[in-house]
Parts: sequence; C-alpha cells; structure tokens
Amino acid sequence: MTIPTLTFSRPDDMHLHVRDGDAMRSVVPMTARQFARAIIMPNLRPPITTVEQAGEYLRRILSAVPQGITFTPLMVLYLTDKTTADEIRKAKASGFVHAVKYYPAGATTNSDSGVTDLAHADAALLEMEKCGLPLLLHGEVTDADIDIFDRETVFVEQKLVNLRRRYPALRMVLEHITTKEAAQFVMDAPAHVAATITPQHMLYNRNAIFKGGIRPHYYCLPILKREEDRKALIAAAISGSPKFFLGTDSAPHAKHDKESCCGHAGCFTAHAALELYAQVFENANAIDKLPDFAAKYGAQFYGLPINAGTVTLRKESWIPAAQFSLGSDEIVPMDAGEALAWKLIT
Repeated sequence: MTIPTLTFSRPDDMHLHVRDGDAMRSVVPMTARQFARAIIMPNLRPPITTVEQAGEYLRRILSAVPQGITFTPLMVLYLTDKTTADEIRKAKASGFVHAVKYYPAGATTNSDSGVTDLAHADAALLEMEKCGLPLLLHGEVTDADIDIFDRETVFVEQKLVNLRRRYPALRMVLEHITTKEAAQFVMDAPAHVAATITPQHMLYNRNAIFKGGIRPHYYCLPILKREEDRKALIAAAISGSPKFFLGTDSAPHAKHDKESCCGHAGCFTAHAALELYAQVFENANAIDKLPDFAAKYGAQFYGLPINAGTVTLRKESWIPAAQFSLGSDEIVPMDAGEALAWKLIT
C-alpha cells in the first residue's frame, strides 16, 4: 500500500511572532524548517518602529537560523500615532521592510504603543497608499463596553469600512480573521485587500477554551469564535480565492505565563504548523487546495517569487512533544499530547 504524500513549493508564514533573545533562538529553527519566508511581527518591547530597528532585528533573527537552511524574515514596522511619512518612504526603499502593522492600543501582547486613533496616523497611511506598502491590521476594537467575542465584527462594521473609504487604494491584510463577517468583507473587497487565517481558528471554536476547565493554551487574541465562524473561515481558505493565505500567528509564551492567574494570549503552533493546516484541509476534503494557500497566494500578494525547493507531507499519525525549550523556560504547544494525521518529512 502506498502511503499518501503531498509535495509542494516551500511555503510562507505570513504572520509570525518569534520574540527576541533566547526565546527567539529557540523558536526560529522550528519555522525555518518548514517555511522559506515569514512576515515577522514587530510587537517587541520596545516595538520595532523604525527601519533601523527592523534591520537590527532582522540580523538577530538570521543569526538564529540553523546552518544549511535558507530562511528570509520579512520585516514589519509597528504603526504608532507618531509614525511619519518619511519613515514609510525609508521602509519602502529598504528592500527588507514589507509592511506596517496596526495594533489598536491595548488590543493584545505588547500593544501598549499601538495607535489610539487612526486619524493620528493619516500622513503615514497616505504615504503607504501612495507607495504600495501594505497595512497589516489587528482588526479589533478595544472599547470596554464591546463583548470580547464581538470585537472583530464591530471593527469590520465601524472601522474597516471607513478605512477603505478614506484610503481606497491602500493595500491591506486583515490578520488572523476569526469571523464570518471578516471573511465576507475580504471576499467582497478589491484584490488589494487580503486576509491571513490561522490553524487554531479553523480547527476549533470557543468551546475548546473551556472544555473540562480553563485551557489556556487555546486562548489567543482575537479569541476563538462561534462554530458558524469557524466554518466560514474554512470555506474561505478552501475557496481558491487568492485573497486568503497562510498566517499562523504562532505566538510563543513561557508555560508559566500561559498557566497563570492572568494568562497571556497566544497559541504556539510553530512546531507543527503545516501538519495542523493539512488536518484542516483534509477534514474539508480539500487537501489539494493547501499548496496554493500555503505557498502561492501570500507570495503573490506581497509581490514575491514562488519559493524554490519543496516540502513533503506524509499521511502518518504521530504525537509531537508535549513541551519545548523556550530559552531557559518551557513552552507548551496548542495541541500538546494530541495526535496529528500528517507529518512533515522534508
């Protein structure tokens, strides 16, 4: 009997957190083993707000890539109320900064320096629209009176519509979409509006966080949503639309920071990202759609060539390690102790 395999061009992770220092050196090899490139999130402490800082961070990431592996970090600036048009022009000219990230102030991990009002970033956004530098959106509102499960929908309805009206030619990626409303907005938008989708938001609904008690390793922001939203995300991912592509939002946090009285938000999936996506696509009877979602559509949106080389997934049940080293700490992956049906073999 022939064991089923799936071989395709080396993919890209178009939304990734690798942190810095010893933690970064622990997780970068996991991504580099699977992906040729990754869009690197800039929400460090302090955040990456200038081209100079992005260049320094790029060099630190490259120093963590294992010898013999080709991996290219695609750097991102952190948008603040004070980001200037001149810094945007420098970013575009750098050749290594590929986007700018919008975090609503206080929305997620290390977002304290985020934009308090998009009107404050008008000059930067106009320059981004002019030069074609994409805006990556953490699409949530942070108003205290908005239910956490509705933050993305309210953002789409109140903020995103106005953003599209004010900057009609601005290239945008709505990151880690979690709702049917966000998926529909992107589907209906012009070609220069796209979205990334994570494995956790397609594998699970919000019940996973509370199954048998609080399960902190399934807690992320935007938070897991309703079953109807999960199904809408899968439909978008397998639709064949080039507007939807892979972005894990893998977010490393030490075990003691996740399993605490105020646990940090973020699911760690970098250890087996492709295998998790393969499970989603196989469950939807659409495994043949995975290669374009993982290796083609993101590259096309960012104007990058399809990667040389290939990866191969084999249909094989296996159980990843229940935890990994994170510098001097430990990290627990999202699906610790759970069997996966596909395994990366090259």
